[in-house]
Amino acid sequence: MPIITFLPHKFILPEGGIFKANTGESILNIALRYNIQIEHACEKACACSTCHCIIRKGFLTLSEKSEKEEDILDKAWGLESESRLSCQAIISNSDIEVEIPLYNVHCT
Repeated sequence: MPIITFLPHKFILPEGGIFKANTGESILNIALRYNIQIEHACEKACACSTCHCIIRKGFLTLSEKSEKEEDILDKAWGLESESRLSCQAIISNSDIEVEIPLYNVHCT
């Protein structure tokens, strides 16, 4: 069972966290299962960039980016070469480390 490490985020997860994941599950679904409130305005439809995250370890073990995801990511602020939409990035059997960008604050 892979492990997903979320790095500390000032508002969403101040202490960070280490969680069990299921192979074939998206980063966003894992986060939501553990009550990590990553914004996802399009409800996982790959139509916005609010669930943008940066993969600090294990980037190459995730599912490949689709052309649509790449197009949407181009709109994300703070884009890096290891950026993914958490609703589209699917976990394999490998552990990963995820950074939620500071500007990604859950709106209530």
